[in-house]
Amino acid sequence: MSNVEASNIHGDRPAAASAQGMADRKELASFAFERTRMPIVVTDARQPDLPIVLANESFLNLTGYSADEVVGRNCRFLQGEATSRTTVAEIRAAIAQHRDATIEILNYKKDGTPFWNQLHISALRDDDGMVAYYFASQIDVTEHRRIQTLEEAEHRLLLEVDHRTKNVLAIVDSVVRLSKTDSVEAYSASVQQRVQALARTHMLLAENGWKQVALDNIVLTQIGVFGLDSVTAAGPAVMIPAPSVQPIGLALHELAANAAVHGALSHGGGWLDIAWQQEGSGLILDWTERGLSRTPTQQGRGFGTVLISAVIERQLGGTITRDWRDDGLSLRIELPALDRVGGGLRGRP
Repeated sequence: MSNVEASNIHGDRPAAASAQGMADRKELASFAFERTRMPIVVTDARQPDLPIVLANESFLNLTGYSADEVVGRNCRFLQGEATSRTTVAEIRAAIAQHRDATIEILNYKKDGTPFWNQLHISALRDDDGMVAYYFASQIDVTEHRRIQTLEEAEHRLLLEVDHRTKNVLAIVDSVVRLSKTDSVEAYSASVQQRVQALARTHMLLAENGWKQVALDNIVLTQIGVFGLDSVTAAGPAVMIPAPSVQPIGLALHELAANAAVHGALSHGGGWLDIAWQQEGSGLILDWTERGLSRTPTQQGRGFGTVLISAVIERQLGGTITRDWRDDGLSLRIELPALDRVGGGLRGRP
């Protein structure tokens, strides 16, 4: 208990003690205002444009200004090019309505460095109840917002990675289950080749920011592994949405692998033509092989029908139509509506 408080309790010199107590409180308030670590300013509500009349050392340290550069000015000098006009309007409304408000605003230091300011405004009234001053405290929350933004971005990334991983693992699971051979070595090679096909489309997705990928890039990436000398590929610009890129890439790989091992690309006399078009809201891809070296019976048994059907029909909701001929194969894949961007596409010669 202070000496002032003790004097009041015992009734000694009450008037003098009261005056002394008032002086002490003012001195303590001034001391606390100056020494607090929180940046604070006080503006005069009775003067035009609410000029700053007090600014503590913490405020000067935060903003980089001197007291002479601050006192007498409106706080708007802390605003800059990227300061939200909407936020400024919110502050203006709070002052006009004489109400407390806590608002985050982008401010600028004297050297131009931006910082996020958690501004708290409170009206101070005189004995008559009139607003005499506005008290404004500032907290630099720049680092907090940076960490918050990183955490939000990390959360979104983890959700996206989780989604993509599940999609890829579902396809790999299908590859493992549907790959069938008579030996462990052949089975291992078959699975590895299909996983590598998924990896190639994965790279396309990564290069395109995990957004849409041009169909011609998917086609040429998968077919190019087996050589393009006897291949033509042409069609309009069609953008395939990210979730469909790997299934389509895997189906094209399966078709190309069969053409290279058993079909038109397995010898020098064959050729392959790939064409696609938009029909209504859907996509049609025509796969035409000529110059096969097998009989129709061998062709039907050697084709990767099960895996392609699983990807195209079950996963993408499309249909496959095959037309075997004596000298080749005509295959049509019809897919339902996909998000895509139209435009010209330079066809291969």
